[in-house]
Order: sequence, then C-alpha cells, then structure tokens
Amino acid sequence: MQTEILGDIESVNKQGNILIIKTKEATARIWVYSDSIIRVNVSKAFNDDDKSFAVIQKPGDFKFEESADEIVIKTPVLQLHINKSPLRFNFYTANGKALSEDDPRFGINWQGDRVINYRKLYKDEKFIGLGEKTGNLNKRGSSFVNWNTDAAMHDTKTDPLYKTFPFFIGLHSGLTYGLFFDNTHKSYFDFGATTDDQMSWFGADGGDMNYYFFGAQSVAQIIEDYTWLTGRMEMPPLWSLGYQQCRWSYMSADEVLSIAERFRKEKIPADVIYCDIDYMDEFKIFTWNKETFPDPKAMIDKLKAIGFRLITIVDPGIKIEPGYKEYDEGVENNYFATYPNGEKYVGEVWAGRCHFPDFFREDVREWWGAAFTALTDPGVEGFWNDMNEPAAWGQNIPSLVKFGDKYMPEVRNAYGMEMARATYEGTRRVIGNKRPFVLTRAAYAGTQRYSAVWTGDNSAYDSHMLMGQRMVSSLGITGMSLVGVDNGGFSENPTPELMVRWNSLGVYTPMFRNHAMQGTVMREPWQWGKKNMAIIKKDIEQRYRLLPYIYSGFYQSHKTGLPLSRTLAINYTNDENGYDVKYHNQFLFGDSILVAPVESTKLTAEVYLPAGEWYRLSTREKFTGEQSIIVDAPLTDLPVFIKAGAIIPMQNVIQSTNETGNGVLEINIWHGNEPTSFVYYEDDGLSYDYEQGEYFKREITFDPNKRTIEFSKVEGAFVSRFNKIKLMGYGFEEASVSKHKLYNNSNDAIKIDL
Repeated sequence: MQTEILGDIESVNKQGNILIIKTKEATARIWVYSDSIIRVNVSKAFNDDDKSFAVIQKPGDFKFEESADEIVIKTPVLQLHINKSPLRFNFYTANGKALSEDDPRFGINWQGDRVINYRKLYKDEKFIGLGEKTGNLNKRGSSFVNWNTDAAMHDTKTDPLYKTFPFFIGLHSGLTYGLFFDNTHKSYFDFGATTDDQMSWFGADGGDMNYYFFGAQSVAQIIEDYTWLTGRMEMPPLWSLGYQQCRWSYMSADEVLSIAERFRKEKIPADVIYCDIDYMDEFKIFTWNKETFPDPKAMIDKLKAIGFRLITIVDPGIKIEPGYKEYDEGVENNYFATYPNGEKYVGEVWAGRCHFPDFFREDVREWWGAAFTALTDPGVEGFWNDMNEPAAWGQNIPSLVKFGDKYMPEVRNAYGMEMARATYEGTRRVIGNKRPFVLTRAAYAGTQRYSAVWTGDNSAYDSHMLMGQRMVSSLGITGMSLVGVDNGGFSENPTPELMVRWNSLGVYTPMFRNHAMQGTVMREPWQWGKKNMAIIKKDIEQRYRLLPYIYSGFYQSHKTGLPLSRTLAINYTNDENGYDVKYHNQFLFGDSILVAPVESTKLTAEVYLPAGEWYRLSTREKFTGEQSIIVDAPLTDLPVFIKAGAIIPMQNVIQSTNETGNGVLEINIWHGNEPTSFVYYEDDGLSYDYEQGEYFKREITFDPNKRTIEFSKVEGAFVSRFNKIKLMGYGFEEASVSKHKLYNNSNDAIKIDL
C-alpha cells in the first residue's frame, strides 16, 4: 500500500474566515473559534455539508502573517506556525513556548483511506482523557482504538469499550494543551507506545484529519473551552442524584413495588428503581408485559406515592412483527437502516430479528421521541438507552449497512449519541416542563448535552471498582459529569466486603446506582445481613446529606463544564504524585472533598494529600499536604478528606428528594488560613423554570482573618426550601462555631461573625 505524506504548499488563500492551503496531496483549512481554540482540517474530499455531531459553536475571523517559510496565526493565547515546505502544523503559547508540533518527517499522511497525524513526543509528556478507557490515568506508553463495542465481560485491559471521546489533554514542561479529533470513523490513538518515545500519533480509517487544538494554560480552562465548543449538560433532575436501585430484572410489578416498599420499611433512602428488559412484551420496545405488568400507571402511581421514580430500559432494535405499531410505522415510512440495494438491515438482539432506526434523520428522531408516550403516559420519567453501540449478536454489523447517505464505518461511533439525542428531545417534548433523565451506554463527544452515561457491564472485582473510578474521572475530562458505574459489579458475585466498600465509594460517584445481572445474588442493601446493611444505610444517608453540595456541583458543571468527579490532574496538574499508579484512583468530589478508593481486602491505605491542609472527614484530624500518609480504612470508614477552608452545604437525612426535610441548611466550615468561597445553587430540581430565572444562587465566603462568613444577596426568583441556616465549624480553636444557633435564610446579604 502506498503512503502519501503531506508535502509542500502550492497556494494560500483566505476566503471569509477560512484560511485555505493547497498541496499536491490535499487541501488544508484553518478556522479560529476563540483566542484559545484553532481548528485544522486536512482533506482530500472536503464536504462543507458534513456537519459535526459534537461541535455547536461557530468560528470567528482572524488575521495571519506570511513569510517565505511559514504562515503564522496569532491570538492573545495561542500561536499556530504553519511550515510551508513541507506543510506542518506547530502550536505554541502566546510567548512562543512549544505546545505540540507535527513530526517534521511524517506529519499528516495517508495509506489508502486511513489518515494519520504523527506529532513530536516530549520527554516528560503525559496524556489524560479519551473518556471510557482502561489502563492508567496517564495514557503515556499506551494505545487505544475508538470503535463503540458491546464489551460484555470486559476486563481491566479490554479495548475498545462502549464509547468514543476522541479528546485528550497533553501535559509537558509545565504547559498544557488539548486536542479533539472530531472524526467518527474507527480511530486510533498511540501515546508513544510503539515509536521508541519519538512520536505520538492519532488517526482514523476514513474521513478527514479534522481536529480542534486548545491552548489554554490550565486543565480546568481547557475543559471549559472544550465544553463551550461541544456543549454542557442541563441541570439534572434532583431525584436522579439520589440512590438508584436496578437489576436485570425485577420480573413483575409486584416485585418492583415490594423492593421499593422494603426501602421505606428499612428507612434506607432511595429515589429510583429500574425496569430492565423483562417489563416488555417479548422485548418489544414501547410495550408492557400484560401479565406481569398489567397496569403500569397503577404501579407507578404507587411508587410515586412513596417517593420513587421509575426508569425503564429502551433498546434500538425494533422487532420484525407485523401488527407491532413501531414496526409497522418504521416500515411504512422507511425509518430503518438499509443495505445499498434498499433492503432493510436485519440483526438479532433480545427481541429476535430486528430492524434498527436511522437516528441520523430528524424525522426518525421525532418519530422515536413521540413513541415514548407508551412509557410517559403511565408516568415514567427516566429512560435508559442500552445496546446502542449498536449491538447485535455477533457484534459486526456489516459495513454495507446505510444510515441515510452514510455507511456503518463512518457513523457507528455516533449512533448511541444520536439515539440519546432522540430520546432526550422526544421525552422533553412529551413530558412538558419536566426534566427527563436519560442514560446511555454508547456515546460520542457532545453526548453531555443529552444524557448521563455509565461504564457498562463491569464485574464484581476490586480491580473493576478501582478501574471504574478512573473511568468516571476520565469521562469528566471529556465533559461528562453525570457518570456512574454498576456498584457491586454487573457480573459475578461480590463478597459482602466488596459490596460494602463499593457502596461507600458510590456515595461520591456522580450517579449512584446499584445494578446486577440475572443469575447473580440479589444486591439490595438488606441482602448482606444486619451489620452490613447498617453500614450501607449509613453511607446512603451521607449521600442524601450531601445533596445540597452535590447539586451545587452540578450547577458548576452546567455553567463551566468542570466535572463533579475530578482527577487530581485537574487541580494539581504539576504534582507528579497525582499520576503515580499508587494514587491515580484518588479524586476530588466537587471543589473540596478528596476521596481515596480502597480495595475491600485492605483495612489500611496509603493516601497522598496534595498541597494545602486537609482534615479527615470522620475523625477531623488535620494533615499537612504534599505528603503520603498511612490511614486506617475499615469498611465503615472510606478515607475521605476535606480541604482546609472548605464550605460544604448539607441537609438532614431524608428518605427521598420528594421530602422537604427540616428546612435547615447546614453550612460546614473547615478552618483554613486563606479566604475561600462557594457558589450555592438551588432550584425546584424538576422543571426548566430555572432557565427563566427561577433559581436561588448566592456566594458564601469565609474569611479566616476577619473571622466572618458572608452570604451574598440572593440571585434569582426561586424560594429556597431551607428557611434556616446552621453553621458548623471544624478546626477552629473553639469546639464549634455557633453550633446550636439558627439564622434566618434571608434573600438579603448576611454577615455572621464567628
């Protein structure tokens, strides 16, 4: 096979806001999206109508300088130097420090349709990101493939998995940069795994060399820029942040109700119960089994009466069965994927022989969304999109299969995202001014606009628990904040110790879901004996106490893209210990809580504390940062630390988010030496009224020098559910700070002397 390497520039021409550069091999186009984002597209057959699934912003105008040897584009943040002979793209900071450069020998090249970009590898360069990938936090020395796959029974080295997020952040020489390779074909990333530490490379089996380069000089700012480009999450329904109980499957309405009622009997907080595939009539989407779920509305009404929401699973495969509404409508309107000769593609999944909707068409998405009335009319508010890689028994859907005018190899990686989009847009329409909860297994960059994700079919091993947390943090880098794992492991049977430990970690996982497959032991909290149930209950109660802090954290994600679960590389980028395999499972939960996952077989742990001062949550013992410490880690006490200066709003224990609680917002202040602040946010947790100003937001500031805590004047028209404020202080010279005094939660500015 012949290799073509991008050669010398033959012409340069600026048309509007696009710089067009031609060589013998291809045409390059350059756009500037912001001071810190530049897009490079190198194509042999550019199609301006081929729109991105991910990008929602438009480029602006720019100027360039040209000399005999190079073309230079400068912004206040970033410089792109384009070498003319041969054509190479090299990025620098505004003051000329090298961020990322093409390999001068190979640059961008083709072998047939496959396009690859080889880039210089710096001696100390690290790589984080790519979303749902196995392996270490630092991807240096590893290679990966993006090809959305039903990776059942995957292990800690399996690749590829279910999702494609072709975005990474590079770190070297005290500098940061980001790169988003917006290409939905099967793609490849090699971070110096196979090139004798000379080059990194990325590319795809087809399409353009099309990437966005980010030049901001902090990981957090790069994430903010990336999510500005690809979109940010909506505020989630508050109930989706509570505890979620799931199983494949609860087999009848009676079983679903009995599980929910048992939670209330045991006074274990919970908000969500799921119906997996067995609620359907012969696995036909948008149906109910008339024998085992004879009256869905009556069941859901009973669930709502005790504070539960129902989430139902929905797969893309439409059973081939004349008389089945969705099948008949899909055939009549040609809504399904086809072969080139027009025959409808048939693949086998749970329902048997099925057709697959073409979610890349707007009319198909609208049809799909309207069909959800079969679920929403009885009262379902949450929708779980599964099997949407798309999965079919045997995995390899032929490359001949067409979706509109595109074939499977080009759009497979975006299929799950477009299904999630159809589900979100459709259910938002049919349930009115309520926020639907959408969960998807397969995804592509930008999915955060429509859906939460979970990490697929994990297993009941400590290694999967730890790997799952790394995936959650890595997905956060790619804009996905509302992320979860199957607590306890989907397959296999956890030991009681693993179940307890995993549940304690679930408290600090953005989406807190217990899920398991058929044939495994039941996983509900009371299945583990009274002693273990008490620990599990205590930890779930802690989740509910933290909901004001968690919800405010999701407001931060909604506004800036910064995830709730954060690898230490976000806040402590230049601290080498954060990338050490001994500590790379650790993460920040929001601004101020540091969590150190621990295997269920270990009762002590080595924990690394970054710069600053830290308090152990359970003992209030204070530690100086930038050191590793050995701490006790019994099953009753996961190592959790609070950053000095932290302001953490909490509430009393409630059994579900439907409850109003006692009306007291507890403000926990952990003494530090520097002034700190926290943006507290609240709304009704259910509707989109917050978009019209119906929210309650204020900044809370702690000044240790003045010994004051101040609450800014409230912004927004929403009336807080909390009418009183109670201050709780830790690390102060006194035993507590106004521990028993209650203050009115006025909308006016409040200043309290400590």
